[in-house]
This record gives sequence, C-alpha cells and structure tokens, in this order.
Amino acid sequence: MTLLRMKELRALSDEELRRKIADAENDLLRERGIAAMGGAPPSPGRMRALRTNVARSLTVLSERSRGALPVPEAGAR
Repeated sequence: MTLLRMKELRALSDEELRRKIADAENDLLRERGIAAMGGAPPSPGRMRALRTNVARSLTVLSERSRGALPVPEAGAR
C-alpha cells in the first residue's frame, strides 16, 4: 500500500473517498488482528501507511463538509 497524496484524494468524489476509507480500515483491522495474535505482519510499515491514508481521507471529507474545498465533478478527472 502506498501513501495517497492529498492532490489525488482531493480529485476523488465523496463516495470514492468513503470507499477508500472503508477498504483501508478493513485492511488495518486485518493487520491489527495478525499483530494481536503474536504474528509478525509481512510489512510493518503497511499499518502506518493505512492509518495515514485513513487520516488524510477523513481530512479531505472534513474540509469539504466545512466548505473549504469544492467537490469535484463526477466526470472530471
């Protein structure tokens, strides 16, 4: 999992952002489960990347809800 850039996240619609958040949280839950059972995660840096991606995505959604950022058009990419 690579870190998503703020520019890339701002280009996504709200629905796509929420989907990315849900996917990242599911992956993070799986990684935490492996770590809790005493297993070593295959990539320790992945948990940090997942947490960072969730935080960045939530930041973009929060900015939009406050009206700080415009929501991109559905067909504009």
